[in-house]
Order: sequence, then C-alpha cells, then structure tokens
Amino acid sequence: VQLVESGGLSVQAGGSLRLSCVASGLTHDDYAIGWFRQASGKEREGVSCINVMDGRTYYEDSLLGRFTISNDIGKKTVYLQMNDLKPEDAGVYYCAVDHIPRHCILRTSRYQYWGQGTQVTVSS
Repeated sequence: VQLVESGGLSVQAGGSLRLSCVASGLTHDDYAIGWFRQASGKEREGVSCINVMDGRTYYEDSLLGRFTISNDIGKKTVYLQMNDLKPEDAGVYYCAVDHIPRHCILRTSRYQYWGQGTQVTVSS
C-alpha cells in the first residue's frame, strides 16, 4: 500500500489550499483515509477522515466549517479542502489509510499505512 500526498504550499493567512492523497495497492474499497498534521515541535493531530465507500466523514471540532474532506473512488484520491487558513494550520500534513472496514476516527493507532507528508506554510 502506498499513499502520496500533494498540494502543500506556502500561502498567506486567509488563503485556501486543496491537498490530495492518492492511494494505491489496496485490494478493496471499504477503507478509511485520515488526514493528520504535525506542527514543528508538536504531536501529530487528527484533522479529518472519510470512509471511502459510504462517504461518512469526521472532523476535528475546531476545524469544522473551514476544512472539507472528499473523495473520488475511481481515482482512489481523497482531498482536503482548507479555507481561511491561519498560521496555526501550518505543518506537515499526512494522509493515512485504515484498511479495516469500520467507521473512521482520528486516532493515529487506527491507521496502518502513512504517506510521506506535504508541507503547508501559512504566513500572517
């Protein structure tokens, strides 16, 4: 299983970015993709996740309304649309897959495979 993130850039506060996560090597479509982020010197934290087959989503509460997760099953791609970005949103964003069919949650231990991350920088 391989995950490749893209879309990380340097933007000004208030700007928007869309991150992509392309998954390969999965043998079924009943899996979840989670987005996590890690700021310098801080622990990795959950952002959002989606059950790819039925589209159920979950968000970290503080990000509701600014971040939107979506997926394209045919392209095996999950997107994270991030609007009204703030300096505290900066960090390395990772996507990960939980290939066990179950409702997604934002706990790192639930995910078996991880991408290499994409850097998001937000300047004030």
